[in-house]
Amino acid sequence: MTTILNICAHGFVLGPILVVLVCNLFSRDFARRHFIWFAGVGALWQLFSAIAGYVAMRSAEYNVFDFAVLWNKDAPGAAYFELTPQKFLFLFVIGLVAFISVLIAHRTIDFNRSSYTNLLMIIILGMNGMLIVSDLFSLYVFMEITGICCFVMIAMFRSRADLEGSFKYLVMSELASIFILSGLAFIFMKTGSLRYADLSGFTPDGLGGLENVLMQFALVLLISGFALKTGAVPFHSWLPDAHQSADTSVSVLLSGVVIKVAGIYGVLTIATLFNDLRPIRASLAVLGLLSIVVGALLAYRQNHFKRVVAYSSVSQMGYILLGISTGTPLGIIGALAHVFSHAAFKSTFFANAAALHEQVGTLEMDEMGGLEKQMPITSFSSVIAFLSTAGIPPTAGFWSKLLILLALWSSGQHVLAGAALLASIFTGTYLLRMQKKVFFGKPRPELADVKEIKGTICAAEIILTILTLGVGLCYPFILLYLRAHGLI
Repeated sequence: MTTILNICAHGFVLGPILVVLVCNLFSRDFARRHFIWFAGVGALWQLFSAIAGYVAMRSAEYNVFDFAVLWNKDAPGAAYFELTPQKFLFLFVIGLVAFISVLIAHRTIDFNRSSYTNLLMIIILGMNGMLIVSDLFSLYVFMEITGICCFVMIAMFRSRADLEGSFKYLVMSELASIFILSGLAFIFMKTGSLRYADLSGFTPDGLGGLENVLMQFALVLLISGFALKTGAVPFHSWLPDAHQSADTSVSVLLSGVVIKVAGIYGVLTIATLFNDLRPIRASLAVLGLLSIVVGALLAYRQNHFKRVVAYSSVSQMGYILLGISTGTPLGIIGALAHVFSHAAFKSTFFANAAALHEQVGTLEMDEMGGLEKQMPITSFSSVIAFLSTAGIPPTAGFWSKLLILLALWSSGQHVLAGAALLASIFTGTYLLRMQKKVFFGKPRPELADVKEIKGTICAAEIILTILTLGVGLCYPFILLYLRAHGLI
């Protein structure tokens, strides 16, 4: 089992690099025509490595697995990578969303396919690096790799809308990087280290007055920077513009996984390292509640399908932040569960967006309507995604939201739990409006020739719908497994 775990661990670093090297050994035209095989193999390797690695880790009864690539991790002062069970969930989500992105890109991207493959693999490498490093500065470096590649990917088609969305993403992303790097500098000056092992459980209580203020300011900068990456309110303005202008295969990556790894995982890391500081948990609770309410209200005002889904992501990130803010194992489990369920239902919505754009030719909801019978698979998958987003059983989203609400209630945050529950009404309202405008109602005569999409986009919708329903139905067994291992 250790050998399998070692292969999987090294594959998270070497796998994407190998795909890029092999892809570029062939001519650009060959890579363009066969990009789905290169990109698909890379995404599936990530997906199955996460599953196999987790099984091997639990079988070997490791809580933490340290490893190095091409150097001796046991040498004095040597850096190392580390894997934990919760990191495998993020690694699995990366593989899942990347694979869905490839399926959508096969239909929506006609040229620049080789560039898409290279950028996708480097983004996967960057996100993997963020997850497996063991110090905050290395996390920052891999976050920058991810951010720069996302900026290029959004602008890949060089239209005015693409460049505008890409520029907004770049500006906000670099502002977040300035916040994070400044915060890390303050922490390093006061602690002399950025390694997780050295910072775990650190409190600024023993520092002097000015030093204490600087440490608190550093943590404010870090939380603000990662909240920008997450797209939490009031740092959310870049997200809808980036989604609307980017190709849908890129939107899946941004909303399905990038904001979670570059943003949520960073927040989770800071909250874990400085878990004893109540101001951090209070800040996350405020950001979470604001994001839920404001994101939902803004989503209700939109008429563009992808902008509704983008603001919905802002709202759903709020639930994850609320789960982290509890600082309890149940809250963290709920937050991680919602990371997965959000990846599934949000990727479904973007697959729906790709299907509608290809078949209808527009994503303006006022120009659609009555497509339920003409596009039954897209309609059904959208309804399942809607139910999961709103937290209605038996979908995966119901269980993840329930765990977060239970964590809030059991930690004494009854007001927040009640507010989060009531805010679900907003979620149901704007999504029901979207469903009504797009799929229900009287069919438009000009859309009489619209038919259901086929091929890889349809396959993506089916896979995600089965996953959302299947995981939702199996959740009682998952909870029993977590309880048996003492995780809840």
